[in-house]
Amino acid sequence: MLGGQRAAMSDESSPAARPDPSDDVRLIACITNGDLRAFEELYRAYHPRLSRFLTNMLRRSHLVEEVLNDTMMVVWRQAGRYNGRSKVSTWIFGIAYRKALKALSRYDEPVEDKHAEARESAEPGPEQQMGRRQVQALLWSAINALSMHHRTVVDLTYFHEIGYREIAEIMDCPVDTVKTRMFHARRQLKDRLSGQLADWL
Repeated sequence: MLGGQRAAMSDESSPAARPDPSDDVRLIACITNGDLRAFEELYRAYHPRLSRFLTNMLRRSHLVEEVLNDTMMVVWRQAGRYNGRSKVSTWIFGIAYRKALKALSRYDEPVEDKHAEARESAEPGPEQQMGRRQVQALLWSAINALSMHHRTVVDLTYFHEIGYREIAEIMDCPVDTVKTRMFHARRQLKDRLSGQLADWL
C-alpha cells in the first residue's frame, strides 16, 4: 500500500510529528485571548505539515511560504471563529486550501516545482538514501501528473492520514466527491506506476 510507504516520501507526516488535537484546542483558546507564545507554538507545530501540503498542492515554491503565512495570519486574527465542530487541524487545513486556491487563481499556466522529487528527510546511510530517492522520484513523478484536486486528496489521505469526511470539510465538497477523486487518482497512479509501487495502491 502507498500509505505503508509514507516514510519514503516525508517523515514530516508521521503520526509522531502531528500536534495533539487536545493541545491544539488549548492553543486556539489561548490565541483567542491574544497569547503570542501560544500562536508561535501552533505555528511551529503546523509549519512542516502545511509546507508539505502547500508544496504538493501549489507546485510553486515562491508561493508556499506566502500562502502558509497568510493562513497562519487568519488563524491569529480569527481564532475566535473556531467553533469546535471540527478538529483544529481540519479548520487550519481548510483555510490553507482556500488561500492556495486563491493564490493559484492569479496564474493562468501551471508551473511545475522541479525540485519536488529531490526533497527528502535526512537518512542514516547512503544506500538507504539512494533507495528512497528512487522511490520518491517515481512517486513524485506519478503524483505530480495528477490534477490539483486529485493531488490534494492523495496528499491529505496518505501523507497526513486525514479521513474522507475531514477532507470534504477542508475542500468544501461532498464526501462522495472526495471518494470519487480518490478513486480516479488511484487509478491514474496505478497506470503510471509499475511493479511493486503499483501494488502499494
